[in-house]
Amino acid sequence: MTSPSFSLGIEEEYLLVHRESGDLAEAPAGLMEACQKDLQDQVSPEYLQCQIEVGTRVCADIDAARTDLRHLRSTIARRAAEFDLAPIAVSCHPFSDWKRQSHTRKERYDALHSDLAGVAERLLICGMHVHVGLDDDALRIDLLPQLSYFLPHLLALSASSPLWRGDDTGLCSYRLTVFDNLPRTGLPPRFESWADYEATTGVLIDLGIIEDTSKIWWDLRPSHRFPTLETRICDVCPRLEHALGIAALTRALLRMLWRLRRNNQRWRQYDSFLINENRWRAQRYGTGGSLIDFGAREKIPYEALFDDLLELVSEDLDALGGRAEVEALRDLVSNGCAADRQRAVRRAALEAGADLAEANRAVVRYLAEEFTADL
Repeated sequence: MTSPSFSLGIEEEYLLVHRESGDLAEAPAGLMEACQKDLQDQVSPEYLQCQIEVGTRVCADIDAARTDLRHLRSTIARRAAEFDLAPIAVSCHPFSDWKRQSHTRKERYDALHSDLAGVAERLLICGMHVHVGLDDDALRIDLLPQLSYFLPHLLALSASSPLWRGDDTGLCSYRLTVFDNLPRTGLPPRFESWADYEATTGVLIDLGIIEDTSKIWWDLRPSHRFPTLETRICDVCPRLEHALGIAALTRALLRMLWRLRRNNQRWRQYDSFLINENRWRAQRYGTGGSLIDFGAREKIPYEALFDDLLELVSEDLDALGGRAEVEALRDLVSNGCAADRQRAVRRAALEAGADLAEANRAVVRYLAEEFTADL
């Protein structure tokens, strides 16, 4: 069996803030023009005017992905500073109100706003999407439900959205509670074949409800534009190195599942009811809780699960590279995910005598520093 390319692509969405106040800022036209001059089609406006989106080129390995993503992040940070702004890579702004944001005036976003009504207005959220190259349609649809088992594991590592409108939500990924209000979200269905996938999604396309499968926003989907499987469950990571680690782990998991298929094996598939329970646990607790091992019928602390993951994909990391990047994710397991770290910054500011508003601004300052820490 010929090995797929397992190429890698990473898309990230950032928020723009005023450097002094930490308040959200609408991207000036001059900023987008400067960024597009430097980055061409690798940068674009997002749904809200306070957002900006970047995407790497097709990368053969994790080193190429690092080079490209570092260039994207550093360029956005440099250009934003010219307008006294800073980007932050976080899935929810710690204190800003979605009611005060405006959506980008673009045909696609105008249609989205019209279609989704009030649900669209709360979309003050950012995510990270990881594309892994799988050239064969049948292979993509076969690995789709198998990789779904591991989506909660990836979410827990990425969780970066504990705060919403100035309040601690108690969740590590509040972003998903907002995103799940949209239609066509959540875990992907299971399909018998690529033809089954096309026939099912084609019903909505033929009826004119959606123009194509880019309007299907599952946690994991076959990309509409590329021959890839695209994970969409992850929060965006404040630090570059953590984003790269999650991308490398995603890629290794898909190679592990391909390797099983090559040997006429497969990962056991569990009902979405059960995987959704782990999805919730990851959303609630991040790396600080436990997920269910359905085979063992036990709740396993995330730290132990992470060791199991590394063992599971060890051969694949040897084949693809990325071991150092995945090993570096232990930082998120041992010292807390990005959500835990924001809470710690906020708590320290309050204990030092700051009021709640200033403590929330301290979190934004911290996130702006994290954005450039690995550049």
